[in-house]
Amino acid sequence: MDKLRIMTYNLRLNVDPSPNSWDERKSLIADIIHRESPDIIGTQEPVFQQVQDLEELLPDYRWIGLGRRGGSKEEYMAIFYKKDRFKVIEYDHYWLSDTPETMGSITWDNACTRMVTWIRFLDRETGKQFYHLNTHLDHISEAARVQGAELIVKKCEELDESIPLILTADFNTGAKSDTHQVFLNKGNFIDTWDTATEHINPELGSFNDFKDPTGGDTRIDWILYRGNVQPGTIKIVNDIVDGRFPSDHFPIVVDVEIR
Repeated sequence: MDKLRIMTYNLRLNVDPSPNSWDERKSLIADIIHRESPDIIGTQEPVFQQVQDLEELLPDYRWIGLGRRGGSKEEYMAIFYKKDRFKVIEYDHYWLSDTPETMGSITWDNACTRMVTWIRFLDRETGKQFYHLNTHLDHISEAARVQGAELIVKKCEELDESIPLILTADFNTGAKSDTHQVFLNKGNFIDTWDTATEHINPELGSFNDFKDPTGGDTRIDWILYRGNVQPGTIKIVNDIVDGRFPSDHFPIVVDVEIR
């Protein structure tokens, strides 16, 4: 079986002083990615400099993304992918607002601009296609998260429903929340955590805040899917190197088969 390894990783933007500065963390993040060797990575929060740094540190990958205020402004939802394995068929971006096609738009109770980057991939190894969507929902308002989830579900109706779809994100809320239920009940998404055949570090949360080795009391980073996808092993990657956290989130990786 030809497996895909999918990672979701909030990298934390480059605003922290030592010992959590980006210059001190970026090699730790690259080490995780080299070791786990995900085929696709949905990242959240990096600014353009961070995306450029990872491009240099990860020569096997290409990326697609856009600053959430347009151009290189502010944070990216950059998707990294192994350049030798995948061909990009199409891609686009939209904003979580009442005017999703308007770059940088913001409505509802969002504390800042939120957006989605998506790619339609062809897997050269299997000849199969799939969509990968990546986003980062609001960190303050559950109402804004719910409306963002409802818009994503609606926008997915514009995509080819015969092609499987994978969604990665920092959802900023726990599983079983109202936001989670929108995706599962209205969007017919399934959480890979619920259907994985093996769980590694299931007792952990995913937001460590640079200080909590347990990752907190909940998993706010999810990998969801729709269509003929079979998850295998899922893992919360809890690297702490000499007492240092590579990011304020633990990445999550899952092996899946696109059937």
